[in-house]
Amino acid sequence: MYLFGRLSDATHSSNKYLEYYEGEQQKFAFSQMRYKTAFRGVFETWRDNFSGTVIDSTNERLHVDSFRIPDEPGTDKDAREVWQRNSMDAYASAVHLDALVRGVSYVVVWADSNGEPTITPVSGARMAVCYKPGSLNELEAGARFEVDAWGRQQVTLWTEEYAYEVAYGTTEWGKGTLSPNPLKVVPIVPFENRITLWGSPTSDLANVIPIQDGINKTTMDALTASEVAAFPQRFVTGLDIVLDEHGNPIAPFDVGLDKLLQAEDSQARFGTFPAADLGNYVKLVDMLVQHLASISRVPSHYFLVNANNTPSGEAIISAEAGLVAKVRERMTNFGEAWERIIRLCFAVMRDKRRNAHAMETRWRDPEYRTEAQHIDALLKLKQLNVPEEVLWSEAGFSATQISTFREMRKDDARAAAEVQKLLPQPEPQDPNAMKPPQGNAGNAARKIHEKV
Repeated sequence: MYLFGRLSDATHSSNKYLEYYEGEQQKFAFSQMRYKTAFRGVFETWRDNFSGTVIDSTNERLHVDSFRIPDEPGTDKDAREVWQRNSMDAYASAVHLDALVRGVSYVVVWADSNGEPTITPVSGARMAVCYKPGSLNELEAGARFEVDAWGRQQVTLWTEEYAYEVAYGTTEWGKGTLSPNPLKVVPIVPFENRITLWGSPTSDLANVIPIQDGINKTTMDALTASEVAAFPQRFVTGLDIVLDEHGNPIAPFDVGLDKLLQAEDSQARFGTFPAADLGNYVKLVDMLVQHLASISRVPSHYFLVNANNTPSGEAIISAEAGLVAKVRERMTNFGEAWERIIRLCFAVMRDKRRNAHAMETRWRDPEYRTEAQHIDALLKLKQLNVPEEVLWSEAGFSATQISTFREMRKDDARAAAEVQKLLPQPEPQDPNAMKPPQGNAGNAARKIHEKV
């Protein structure tokens, strides 16, 4: 019950962050209620959401490539097999996304019916954990709460000693199944975003939402002004006001249809009210977007600010330095979590590498560069005798492709050896043949020196 109480409910801030990421937050930020009543139907489907861009710009650069342990050949192959069997090429991105949006996500490692390790991502909205007193990374317990399509809840509790499972549809949590935990550790790994020593992990949208609300409000004011005062309004003075039978004034002209407005009264005067200038709204929105880019460390060109001035390639690389640094910081935290997951998988397989704390997660390069710049840099690294497999990895090839390259190079070497056998071979040397006498160049040089 303690862990269930720590589970985020419908009012938790993490659900608000999810609404902003999806663009489902309050979209009608009108300055006055009467405008909301009048224009709700006009702008009902309107949204101008930058929150998704802030999250996706980071998540799209987080790609796990492989795992390695120094002096342990074959680790990457074994880890890749478990990784692929659990479809983590697809779900790893979802784990990162949930952590960036909600602040935390989880992964559970357990054994299936065949004793093979399973990796199960779990949203931060469906799991709660408890750390050991005084520890920042060792879990004392963790519980997962799932609900199926029929509304039935299923609960699983893990501790270091046992796993306790309450089946779907069982309303009394005391009627569960208790089984020993062979791993002797809580098989849950949290992915915590923006870790601090003074509070809980937080979403990347925590500082973005107030500015996003300001952008929504300003843009809605601009749309309201465009509907009310952005078109020139005509007026006429000096005409008698004609009333209908109910006492309501009758419009003398249909401005949308009448091409020519005319009046018999010589005192009549026609004129036009100036249209509202929407440029001030555009400037204010641009300023707010620039603040949003600065706070989120997402380059301004992602938001099309100053779109008339297309930045050069070097300018783009310089502008993305902050975003790349932010992504690398996330790689450090998330990479440690993935390493713990792979070690748990080895623990399920009873492999000695369960204690391989020297394991490291290898990520794809988060920096976007032109192909020519990238390859030129790799060629310079090759001159420093950097191993080819490292260069292949830096070039962006996956671990599977690199493994294929190795086999292809072996095939090429075997084919070259077969071709060499078909070529004319040199005549074998007779080991008993008399060798030519050694030269006497040393004595001749000595005699010349003595004469001199």
